[in-house]
Amino acid sequence: MEVARGQSGVQSVDRAFTLLELLADAGGRATLGELAAASGLPAPTIHRLLRTLVAGGHLRQEPSRAYALGPRLVRLGEGAGRLLGSWVHPALTELVEVTGETANMAVLEGDRVVYLAQVPSKHAMRMFTEVGRRVPVHCTAVGKALVAQLSEADVRAIVARAGMPAQTPNTLTEPAALLAHLEQVRRQGFATDEAEQELGVRCVAVPVLDGPARVALSVSGPDARFTPAARDRVVPEMQRVATELARISRA
Repeated sequence: MEVARGQSGVQSVDRAFTLLELLADAGGRATLGELAAASGLPAPTIHRLLRTLVAGGHLRQEPSRAYALGPRLVRLGEGAGRLLGSWVHPALTELVEVTGETANMAVLEGDRVVYLAQVPSKHAMRMFTEVGRRVPVHCTAVGKALVAQLSEADVRAIVARAGMPAQTPNTLTEPAALLAHLEQVRRQGFATDEAEQELGVRCVAVPVLDGPARVALSVSGPDARFTPAARDRVVPEMQRVATELARISRA
């Protein structure tokens, strides 16, 4: 293993984590050549680091010779998810108290969004999303809030791999329509889901900018109760909570 140190620590550790993140961004699987092109690192260096990660169970090499995220990362991810969820739980509870609706936290993982934490509404009729559930980016408020931070090329690559199937008659199913919508998301600072994933459900989401991961907060409820006016009223509070979470993560 390399022992040379860069400005931010042990260089080989920095590079290993860069490769893991690139693999995650590529959907969990990539070839050595793809990793070399994406990272700019020499192929022999990448090969040496990949062999170390494979030996430790953090990666596995498939018969095609491509590398994929390994089983040992599952336990690490589950532990990190639980800790991240407990860290954000007070903030979600605060949003539920203010809005009266269900609050969620989700993260972009590869080409999909994963819910990491939720505090349900106190109403008898409320939205429920299982923690750990993976959902598309194109039809969810959290997905749009997250990918709005990416370049157009990255968004096109995600939807090319994942597709844009219609979940309801309101779902955006064309990349051009999604990209135009993401411009609006960037301008207004929040994303919406107007019954695009599930009929009768309205959702709004804001990104946690400069946080420890690409994370977004969302509030969702039945559209008969969570009206557009109610949605717009909660956005400033959601942005305040997101800013506070980002500040705490940097402390």
